[in-house]
Amino acid sequence: MSDMTGPSVRERFAAAAREERPDLAELCLLVGAAADPALDGEPSDLAQIELDRLAGLLPFGLTTPRQWAAALHRLLAAGHGFQGSAADYHRLESSLLQEVLRRRRGLPILLSVVWMEVARRAGAPVYGVGLPGHFVVGLGEPDGDHVLVDPFEGGRVLSEEDTGLLVAGTAGTALTPSMLAPADPLDIVRRILNNIRAWASPRPERRPVQLWTLDLTLLLPRHPAKLRCERARLLVAMGDFLGGALELEEYAQVIGAFDPESAAGLRAEARAARAMLN
Repeated sequence: MSDMTGPSVRERFAAAAREERPDLAELCLLVGAAADPALDGEPSDLAQIELDRLAGLLPFGLTTPRQWAAALHRLLAAGHGFQGSAADYHRLESSLLQEVLRRRRGLPILLSVVWMEVARRAGAPVYGVGLPGHFVVGLGEPDGDHVLVDPFEGGRVLSEEDTGLLVAGTAGTALTPSMLAPADPLDIVRRILNNIRAWASPRPERRPVQLWTLDLTLLLPRHPAKLRCERARLLVAMGDFLGGALELEEYAQVIGAFDPESAAGLRAEARAARAMLN
């Protein structure tokens, strides 16, 4: 994706995703570089420097989750204006860490990444929580003393009742303990890529964005096999009839042993795609 010498963004992303302890900030910055090559290189380096700078502004001696929450609110929300608004859901920049650090606006999950990375660099016990329909940050021990905060709302501390209302309002379901489990860095990145793909999907002119998000998602160690089928159909929609047909046939071969009916349908799709070449 980048014209720079050395490994491509995709190669660097694949390598970073397979590290024993994946670096969340690095992966998010590589997503930004995939979206816009101008965000690679120096802008990514400056983003890491800004996260370090912000972490250095937190006071020493913080010990309790509520102290960390209050200090992060004073620094990031009150002091630097990091927060979200409804308009942020309509902008690709809201999912790109370089741009979120520059604009101090973003989706809940990207603002949470900023909070997590700043807190982590300062030594805080911090983790992400991927609630249905919304992303928040936990400070403290998930199974012990902890608080949940919502960076999208400036770091508002969430009571259990607040969290339940948030889940009910965004996903229409009841809060369960499993929803509060710490999110794995790769799951966070996968969710960011899913968000970008959902942003792009209603608009045909954004199909190239859908394609690179699929390509990056498929580089993650764990991904749904059906994404290969989605990618094949996207290639057909973009006019790459032969490439899409080949990928449909490959996916049909994978699922043929346990779902012959679906495999037959995919082979029929592949034939129809090839026919469009005539």
